[in-house]
Amino acid sequence: MNLDFSDDQKELQDQVRRYLTEKCPTTAVRAILEGPEPFDRALYKGLAEMGALGVAIPEAYGGMGLSHLELCLVAEELGRAIAPVPVSSSIYLCAEFLLQAGTEAQKQAWLPKLASGEAVGTFAFVEGQGRMSADKIHATVKDGKLSGVKAPVADGDSADVAIVAARTGAGRGENAISLFVVDLSGSGVTREALETIDPSRSYAKITFDGAPAELLGGEGDGWRIAEQVQDKAAILMAFEQVGGADRALEMARDYALDRMAFGRPIGSFQAIKHLLADMYVSATLARSNCYYGAWALASSAAELPIAAATARVSATQAFQHCAKNNIQTHGGMGFTWAFDCHLYYRRSNALALSLGSLSTWEDLLIERMRGSNVAAA
Repeated sequence: MNLDFSDDQKELQDQVRRYLTEKCPTTAVRAILEGPEPFDRALYKGLAEMGALGVAIPEAYGGMGLSHLELCLVAEELGRAIAPVPVSSSIYLCAEFLLQAGTEAQKQAWLPKLASGEAVGTFAFVEGQGRMSADKIHATVKDGKLSGVKAPVADGDSADVAIVAARTGAGRGENAISLFVVDLSGSGVTREALETIDPSRSYAKITFDGAPAELLGGEGDGWRIAEQVQDKAAILMAFEQVGGADRALEMARDYALDRMAFGRPIGSFQAIKHLLADMYVSATLARSNCYYGAWALASSAAELPIAAATARVSATQAFQHCAKNNIQTHGGMGFTWAFDCHLYYRRSNALALSLGSLSTWEDLLIERMRGSNVAAA
């Protein structure tokens, strides 16, 4: 049993890390956070040119034709750099929907653009607060025209195409939900940017008023497909969170070794040692669960739903824990705008709400484990 990545995969990860170290310092993150641009377009273009966006997209559609394992490593580096780019929306979600359920024409129309960075994609799913259910979706499609409101939509203010969950009839429940491909540059689409805890990643409210919509997958299959794709995206996002947790831990460690108090580094004090040790344990446990998720994702294992929820819960907890304790290690200075600690704290909380809150994934994990136990019995 091999529980590690190959040398070639690690080399790809190193290339992405070197590129992000050079092109995405925290000053670049601050420029997006404080400026008018929704994301770093030059950085995104560079990632596309080196093939990072198309890692798991087949060569026939402009990608590199590798696997989700390589994409997991790219995701980890994006999280480590808290890169202000819409990779999760475009690649983890939109591209995956097209690969899993799109027609050949839909794949040819959008996947090469997503892989090259020419287009940005998103998934318009959520309507309101709390755990999403089929009955909460009120957007409807009739005669190929979509009407309804989706908010918040990650990268919705800059996306060119959206996969939208909507009703196609008067029925209720999951079988009434279908997915649609919507060109956001078309008619019947208005957008409004939303304020969030992490302005380096944008969100929007999208209103559809008779917007042309093209069915993705079978009618009534939308909820099932969305669950499958979101499980895959949860593992990739968990790798982002682990990358961010590791970097927050490194920042805290480095500061603890450099900062002097009473003639000695503060890292020599037991309270700081315990803080750093707890951060290390949470990040390491999360990485273990993410590796389990990566295996399930790459092998399409039956355990994928449980692995996705496990990775998502542990990585969310680890990133929030490490980002918070990074601030605590820095003391009063950690709370100021001058230090970068808040950038990781913001991102940890923003990612904790992406694809559903921590409590949602905890509930899913319990439900799936209970279902697995019942099936085994």
